[in-house]
Amino acid sequence: MKGIVFTEFLDLVESKFGLEMVDKIISQSELESGGAYTSIGTYRFSEMLQLLGNLSNNTGISTDNLLLVYGEHFFSVLEESYPGLLNTYTDPIELLASIENHIHVEVRKIYPKAELPTFIVEEKTKSSLILIYKSSRAMHHFGLGLMNKTFEYFNSTATIVLERTKKDGSEVKFIINKN
Repeated sequence: MKGIVFTEFLDLVESKFGLEMVDKIISQSELESGGAYTSIGTYRFSEMLQLLGNLSNNTGISTDNLLLVYGEHFFSVLEESYPGLLNTYTDPIELLASIENHIHVEVRKIYPKAELPTFIVEEKTKSSLILIYKSSRAMHHFGLGLMNKTFEYFNSTATIVLERTKKDGSEVKFIINKN
């Protein structure tokens, strides 16, 4: 997993819960990296799971809710770092439908070894989208947070329903209806 995911996560934890919480969750985890991350480095996903789990245990907030908030936070990172990419689109449905064939292509140019989830467009209309998310990492609530902020970015709203199609969360269906 790319280091930017770790550095931004720890920045979020610091801003929401304080530097002491960052230190606490790093200390409680058995991290090969020792908790020292660079945005361009690559680290094991198991480290993110440990950090998330320890943050959840210390705050009483579910990992799904933490991932949702993190996804919303991460959108602002994308907005700030890659405004040209977002400005390519004028509609949130169009942007979300292009994740696999455009956005992930651009991400791989920057991070060639990034292990990204797969998004399959199952159905698309002007005001609705059904996306299938596939990933062994089961971070679909992170994706949900990004989707929420996508609609906000376009001054729009939507109802987004997440249906687990596999119990382990490795595959989910996002049913998106623009309001």
